[in-house]
Amino acid sequence: MDETRQMIAIAQKAPDFAAARRHMIESQLRTSGINDAFVLERMAEVPREDFVPEASRASAYIDRTIPLGGGAALGSPLAYGEILTHARPQSGDTVLLIGPATGYLAALIRPLVSEVREATPDMLLANDVDGTFDLVIVDGALEDVPVQLVATLAPAGRLVTGVIRKGVTRLEVGRRSGDDLSLLAITETQLPRLPQFDKPQGWSF
Repeated sequence: MDETRQMIAIAQKAPDFAAARRHMIESQLRTSGINDAFVLERMAEVPREDFVPEASRASAYIDRTIPLGGGAALGSPLAYGEILTHARPQSGDTVLLIGPATGYLAALIRPLVSEVREATPDMLLANDVDGTFDLVIVDGALEDVPVQLVATLAPAGRLVTGVIRKGVTRLEVGRRSGDDLSLLAITETQLPRLPQFDKPQGWSF
C-alpha cells in the first residue's frame, strides 16, 4: 500500500508536458505574433522535453535557452517559432541544419520538406559538407558569416540564422545571388551564440 501511495504521489508531481506545449503555444508563440498553422502544429507535435537533459525536462517549455552540456544549448521555444515562420519550408526543399545537432529543429522541420541534413559548425568550417541546399538554417547565432556557409546555398538558396551585431542577437534571413549573400534583420532573438563563428579578435590601440 505504501508503494502504491508513493507511485501515485510521483505521478501527481510529474509534469504535464502536453499541457506545457499548449501553454507554450498560447502564451509564448501566439502572443508574439507566431500564428502560422504549420508552425503551431509542428511545435505542438514535437515533445521538446525529449531533447533536453533529464534534469531540465520539467523546465523544457520555459521561454529560455537550455544548456545541453559540452557547450551546446537548445534555444527558446519562441526562437524556433521565429525560425520556422521566416524559413517558410517547402515540400520540395533540401535543407541543411548547422548547429549542435540537438535533433529538435530537425524533428520540427523534417515532415515539411524533402530532405534534412545536419552538420556541426566544425564540419562546415572544415569543408566537410557536400552539395548545396535550397534552405540552410543555422541553429544558433554567429558573429561572422563564413564563405563556407554561403557555399552551401544553391542558386537563390535561402539562409535563416541568428547574427550577433554590436552585442545584439537578431534573426536574419537572406538569399544567395551569385557569390553574394544579402541578409535582412527580422527581430531580436534568444538563439545561443555559436563560438566557432566568432569574428577573429583584432588589435586595438
